[in-house]
Amino acid sequence: MSEKIMVHSRFIFCVMLISMFLLVLSSLFLLQFSSHSLIPRSVLELILVNNSSLYFMPNLKREQIILPPYPSEDLKFQSQKTRESDCKVSNSNQKISHAGQQMNMVSNPTRALLRVFMYDLPPEFHFGLLGWKGSMNQTWPEVDNPKHIPRYPGGLNLQHSLEYWLTLDLLSSNNAKFGEPCTAIRVQDSSQADVIFVPFFSSLSYNRHSKLHGEEKVSVNKMLQDRLVQFLMGQKEWQRSGGKDHLIVAHHPNSLLDARKKLGSAMLVLADFGRYPVELANINKDIIAPYRHLVGTIPRAESASYEDRTTLVYFQGAIYRKDGGAIRQELFYLLKDEKDVHFAFGSIGGNGINQASQGMALSKFCLNIAGDTPSSNRLFDAIVSHCVPVIISDEIELPFEDVLDYSDFSLFVRASDAIKKGYLLNLLRSIKRKEWTKMWERLKEITHHFEYQYPSQPGDAVNMIWQQVARKMSSMRFNLHRKNRYRRSQLVKTN
Repeated sequence: MSEKIMVHSRFIFCVMLISMFLLVLSSLFLLQFSSHSLIPRSVLELILVNNSSLYFMPNLKREQIILPPYPSEDLKFQSQKTRESDCKVSNSNQKISHAGQQMNMVSNPTRALLRVFMYDLPPEFHFGLLGWKGSMNQTWPEVDNPKHIPRYPGGLNLQHSLEYWLTLDLLSSNNAKFGEPCTAIRVQDSSQADVIFVPFFSSLSYNRHSKLHGEEKVSVNKMLQDRLVQFLMGQKEWQRSGGKDHLIVAHHPNSLLDARKKLGSAMLVLADFGRYPVELANINKDIIAPYRHLVGTIPRAESASYEDRTTLVYFQGAIYRKDGGAIRQELFYLLKDEKDVHFAFGSIGGNGINQASQGMALSKFCLNIAGDTPSSNRLFDAIVSHCVPVIISDEIELPFEDVLDYSDFSLFVRASDAIKKGYLLNLLRSIKRKEWTKMWERLKEITHHFEYQYPSQPGDAVNMIWQQVARKMSSMRFNLHRKNRYRRSQLVKTN
């Protein structure tokens, strides 16, 4: 009797062992092919965790290249948060910090949020402007190796460097080393693309090559613009849409001066509309992108609180400006002798960036006043310093304002009110600790939306720009499809 029980027990044990083995094996099989399965990947991973944690492999940390806060440091790999492939859906009805998160995307171009075709322009239009020289017939640097990536110049050049970050992001979008992008992915067939990207470093071209040298009769900057126009006008992609599905970065207010009228049908990535006529650039078709901040980002845990910020309001920069910037001079004479106010001339030369970084980090409010143009880099320096921005610029356009409510973390003051004696300081002093702290906490939540980095991360500046482009392209396609409603009937009448 006991032998029968023993045999029966061994049989049950063997059956259970085999069942467990088959369950684990089948779970692994399903996970391997989950991209073609009706079962969500998250459910499959949950099955594995509950049954055998030995087979569950969390996403490993990958290396990331970031540009350091100060130009003197070298470009290098640093251990950072991985480039996530699983992007959660954001709730548009809630004011949350994840304004940049999107639905789960993988490297398959048909499932990317934005499919981008990028012209293989010669290096002289992009990385060649940084002094890069590849081997014969090499168009792009090897972006998976930091030693092979040309360094973008520091100083004021850096604030308009987004053309560099967007191009790097596209070049790495098909590279498995950097994970699976949630937003933009490069495609090789322009007919499969949502948008056509023009990789011309126009801001750098203006900053470095707009002046004549030696016996030159035409500047390198103008020559490149002329060649770019000639190239684009000859492309089937441009002719197909009249350039409306093209994306061109012209972030410096003086970039593309010679070519902008001919290329104005494209979607432009700009700092503001200060030097553009409304028929050439406007909020309906173009993208407003943040400057790359010059001061270092303050870690959340190290951000000074209300009591530790001993300066009420801070401004350091050029005071005497033309056009709309005349208000800076008026405010200077109003505020320069006031208690707990720092309003002084400053530049990035010498120790200027360090001084601004320390000053903003210990101030409750930072002034962002219109200068030669409505926008300036100072706003984004304030954001990453967690210094509540006070925006005095009536014509300013702000990046990502369709998903970010700037009134949650900034103050807006009309120029006509700001120059009234006592108005500005009375307003700022009326904001007590509780209200200020609420804006300060929100600043710490949204800072990552204004970070340019490589590889890009969900919700950072690069990712947010691509999302802006996707929303604009959706509107453009809607208008184009409406326009094409009666195309066939019009062709019949013509014939």
